[in-house]
Amino acid sequence: MRIVLVGPPGAGKGTQAAYLAKNLSIPHISTGDLFRANISQGTDLGKQAKAYMDAGNLVPDEVTIAMAQDRMAQPDAENGFLLDGFPRNVSQAVSLDEALTADGVKLDAVLDLEVPEGEVVKRIAGRRICRNDSAHVFHVTYSPPKTEDVCDVCGGELYQRDDDSEATVRTRLEVYHTQTEPIIDHYRAQGLVVTISALGKVTEVTERAMEALGRGPAAA
Repeated sequence: MRIVLVGPPGAGKGTQAAYLAKNLSIPHISTGDLFRANISQGTDLGKQAKAYMDAGNLVPDEVTIAMAQDRMAQPDAENGFLLDGFPRNVSQAVSLDEALTADGVKLDAVLDLEVPEGEVVKRIAGRRICRNDSAHVFHVTYSPPKTEDVCDVCGGELYQRDDDSEATVRTRLEVYHTQTEPIIDHYRAQGLVVTISALGKVTEVTERAMEALGRGPAAA
């Protein structure tokens, strides 16, 4: 299957992408991974992206699209892929449509993870990270530490990242609504959009997604 995963920040796209890719036996292709791989490998596209990023500028659509096309042409993506974070706007969606058409293939579905805005703010603004090890992550509501602001694992101080403040989250949501959300209508016109609730346990959301994609129950 060839799938695009869409949803607001805090919808759990990264987590669901990993589970779905495993269940569907297709590669998970994320924009972040594309940038990191091309930059670390020193590809021409990676050098272009790094130059823009070092200058504090956004990487142009044409560079991102070229990276995605190159990744989708790899052997492990021959039978499908799951795109996460791309396309990010309608212009990228149109370019993706054109690229797939040129290759004689098409998307099977656009999976839209739906989460109320209040829940998004609660999920992200409630995160607390350990200053000693960023892999130690807690949540004031869903997975609170035993002692407030103290990491259960190493005793380090827990803090809220600037990116996780409520004001920043609402700004990110506004960017999503104005730039990314319109691709849902773009793909809905093609009959590709499947919307599911991203509320509940991770496994419940995965089950919901697999059923919506017509692929039966998910593996653990």
